[in-house]
Amino acid sequence: MEFSFTILLDLLGTFAFAISGIRLASGKQIDWFGAYIIGLVTAIGGGTLRDLLLDLTPFWILDAKYFLTTGVALIAALLFKDKLFKWGSTLFLFDAIGLGLFAIVGITKSIDAGLPFWVCIVMGAITGSVGGVIRDVLLNEVPLIFRKDIYALACVAGGGVYFLCIYFHLPTGVTETIAAMTVIVFRLVAVKYHIQLPKLQPLDRKFKDK
Repeated sequence: MEFSFTILLDLLGTFAFAISGIRLASGKQIDWFGAYIIGLVTAIGGGTLRDLLLDLTPFWILDAKYFLTTGVALIAALLFKDKLFKWGSTLFLFDAIGLGLFAIVGITKSIDAGLPFWVCIVMGAITGSVGGVIRDVLLNEVPLIFRKDIYALACVAGGGVYFLCIYFHLPTGVTETIAAMTVIVFRLVAVKYHIQLPKLQPLDRKFKDK
């Protein structure tokens, strides 16, 4: 049952990230197949890097449901585009949902691999954010992770909450839900209230002034 809940999070994250990729691709004069590829790499990019780092066979090679889920996302985008893409914040919302769900999937898979908690948190951040980086690079956009808005740090916060829940012996399903919601809410609140990390100023400016 707990395993099934993790799979549900994985599929929901796949759908959400695929929608975000397809939504961004829709404004780039890309055909349906190209939009499908963008949605797919958005959904599987982070998990692929995670599995390679963990010396595992990438998950999508062993299971076709990620390809099917991306196909469903494309069909949903084509059939319900007026409703799905009516608001400009749709891409942001689906991206935040995918970020939260995938971060938790990455953490749980790393725990299963017997890794220490800090590595699990890093793997969660990689799983959640790298797919969006690949999407943005392919579409010639500045990746969200490199912009001023908090992105990967939301995954780190969710990872901290995950292990805090484990410390208090909460059920796995409850732990995963709370941690995923932490990432999503952290991301939404950070953007809504413009919570940002300080910008790195040019390091050579002081030397030029001397």
